[in-house]
Formats: sequence, C-alpha cells, structure tokens
Amino acid sequence: MSFEKTPGWLDWYAGPSIPAFKLPPGAVDAHCHVFGPGAEFPYAPERKYTPCDASKHQLYALRDHLGFARNVVVQATCHGADNRAMVDALIHSGGKARGIATVRRSVTDGELRAMHEAGVRGVRFNFVKRLVDFTPKDELMEIASRIAPLGWHVVIYFEAVDLPELWDFFTALPTTIVVDHMGRPDVSKPVDGPEFQLFVKFMRDYPNVWSKVSCPERLSLSGPKALGGERAAYADVVPFAKAIVETFPDRVLWGTDWPHPNLKDHMPDDGLLVDFIPHIAATPELRRKLLVDNPMRLYWPEEV
Repeated sequence: MSFEKTPGWLDWYAGPSIPAFKLPPGAVDAHCHVFGPGAEFPYAPERKYTPCDASKHQLYALRDHLGFARNVVVQATCHGADNRAMVDALIHSGGKARGIATVRRSVTDGELRAMHEAGVRGVRFNFVKRLVDFTPKDELMEIASRIAPLGWHVVIYFEAVDLPELWDFFTALPTTIVVDHMGRPDVSKPVDGPEFQLFVKFMRDYPNVWSKVSCPERLSLSGPKALGGERAAYADVVPFAKAIVETFPDRVLWGTDWPHPNLKDHMPDDGLLVDFIPHIAATPELRRKLLVDNPMRLYWPEEV
C-alpha cells in the first residue's frame, strides 16, 4: 500500500552533525518513534496526518551516530492502536529498545502479555485534541488498571492549559505516570508563573509522576533553532527544563523525539538537539541520572 504524505510535511533531518556533547556510556533516547514503512506497516485509517517513512533501521543508525546505547520507542498516533511497527522495532533491537503502546479497551490479556515479552513497558494516553479523537476516561482508567499488574506505566501527553481539568483523572491513575515534554508549557510565560508552577506542584505532590524534558524544538518561540551549527539552541526552553531536572533529578527522562512528527516551522539537526542537554543538566551527576540511571530504572529494572 502506498501513502501520500500530508502536504507540507517536514521530513527528518538527513546527515545530522555529531554532537559536541559526549553522552555518558549507556545513555537512553527515551522518546522516539518509527513510522511504517507504510508498505510494510500501513498507517491507521483514523490518523490525523500521514508522515514520511522512518524505519527501525534508520532509527537505530541515528542511535549509534549520536552515541546513545538504547531507545524507548513510543507508538506514533499515525499508527493508532496498531502497534505492529513499534513492536517489530523492539524485536529487532537486540534487547536495546523498550516500547510504549497505544491500546483500546478491547485489547486481550494475551495481547498485553505478548507485547510485554517484546519489550513494551507502558501505554500512552494522548489528550492533545488536534492529534487524536477523544477516548472516554473510564476506558482509559480500565486500561490503566489492567496494565498495572504487568508493572507498566502510563505516558500522558497534554497541553499546559488542560492540566487543571485533567488533574483529578491523572492523580487517580494507579501506576507510575510519565509526562511527555513537561506538559507542553507556554514558554512565553514565566517559569515561576501559575501555569508552570501548577505542573511543578503536580510532580511535587505526586511522587509517582515523572517528566520527559524533551522537545524544545516544539516548545520554543524565540529559538535559536538547532540548525547551522547552533549548539545553544532553544534558549527560551532551558529555564523550564532546567527547573524540572534540578527539582526532580530522579524522575526525569530525555529523548530526541525523532523523527519529529508534525513540526511545522523547521526540522532540527538531531546532533545539535543533543547539545541542548548540558544546558538543562549542568553537572555530570544530573546528566547521568537523566540519561542513564532514570531510564534504566524505569525500562530495564532487571539490569539495575
């Protein structure tokens, strides 16, 4: 089956630079995706966008180029609840990848066990309205209660303005919770303002909540962009991510978000994106926790 990309789609950056920042041994890219390839793993009929192909081979080549040791492959919304492409990437990773699935209420216990065997360790609930159709909260809570015995966690993706209305649902979840991209803060507002401080309170009051301090290329309003050799990119996002890393050093993760779905403005050089890390994690100890210790504890606890 052939697919035509969404008009204006930005393909991932070919030929990324080698980061100036040397990743610590065992570093984990804790948020990335595979797209198809569509001819092998068709995109979901209900998808909101049609991407370029981005295969497991291309993802793992980038892993090696940037200096990561492992990946956490997050189910992309363009595949809906058909997790075959993601699971295939895990199976062919040589044990170096874990996965986050999207499932429906109809998923069987056998399917969950098979995904666990392949390396899936969580499910993602997406509340970004432009990306997915609404799923009833009772269905999501039922899914959360079914994955909890497997030791899985729930990844939540939402926008900062929606946290107040989602608060009661999030705080009732029976698992570890991992927030994508700091809950998408509006970086034009102050770090110590009420919107971002509500997110800090969420993490402070609920020790089961973790956060990915990733995707500055999505959050930045004033740049500079991770292009053209710029090794101090997305300066306006740094204070937000740095605050989370320093306040909750044992509950933070970082990922490339390759191949960067739905970016409209520019496509970053992934090597320069890695150079964002030392700006938000200022010491070797914080970097080791962010990139090695925390993701290993969450995704490979049997090796810790």
